[in-house]
Amino acid sequence: MNEIPDFWRTEVIHPLSAHFPVALLLVATLFKIVSLWSRNKVWPQAGSILLGLGILGAWIAIFTGNQADGIVSRKLCDPTVLKEHENMAYITAWIFTAGFALDLALTYRFLNFKKNFFKFLLVLMMLTGSVYLAFVGHLGARLVYQQAAGVYTPSQDCLEFN
Repeated sequence: MNEIPDFWRTEVIHPLSAHFPVALLLVATLFKIVSLWSRNKVWPQAGSILLGLGILGAWIAIFTGNQADGIVSRKLCDPTVLKEHENMAYITAWIFTAGFALDLALTYRFLNFKKNFFKFLLVLMMLTGSVYLAFVGHLGARLVYQQAAGVYTPSQDCLEFN
């Protein structure tokens, strides 16, 4: 008879850590878009805080994804999806990290000339990062729902639940 594995496995920690940065980075992007037209200083400040937290979470998600890679990759039918998921996650994290560096430069007035241009560039970078983020999520969903990456598959008769 099969035994149900512990929930807190290495490969399960990655999806638990990956969903918060997705939400934080997408909301940060929305806040930065709104801040282009709003005179209220709350929007850009909140967007900066969410962007910073999202970046931190994104790098944690990459770390936990690398931990899960060694366990999950051996059980996949098409490991190229996992590699593309990983590569796109790195690109996404670096785009948002570069955006955060630009945001810090704007916040602390290192870029006083053409400030509106750099604000627009920041939003453009964040929108690009959001597109990559959606694609990374799509690849992650393909791994889970098409290849059962990191998912416990019960026996056909489900006797381990009795």
